[in-house]
Amino acid sequence: MTEVIAAAPRPAWKPSHPGALLREEVVPALHMPVTKVAEALQVSRQTLHAILAERAGVTVPMAVRLGKLCGNGPDFWLRMQQAHDLWEAERELAEVVERIPTLTEA
Repeated sequence: MTEVIAAAPRPAWKPSHPGALLREEVVPALHMPVTKVAEALQVSRQTLHAILAERAGVTVPMAVRLGKLCGNGPDFWLRMQQAHDLWEAERELAEVVERIPTLTEA
């Protein structure tokens, strides 16, 4: 018999974008201009600014960089981005997903 894994409940509120945490907490705590933070991460100022402005997400390579910079590892940044992206996607695709059947055991 196949074991069914229940879906985890989703938050009713929109999870924060990692850029918001970086913009509001991390960068100010570093007491460095964004340009210097970008240099420390070895990325362009534009790349970092896009994340801070929540126009771009944290990629796996960026999560590795942020994890090293902040000392908390990449998993934190990836989980935060995943929660945000999943919340957005579920709302954007709600009508489509509603029409997809859930497979059950025969």
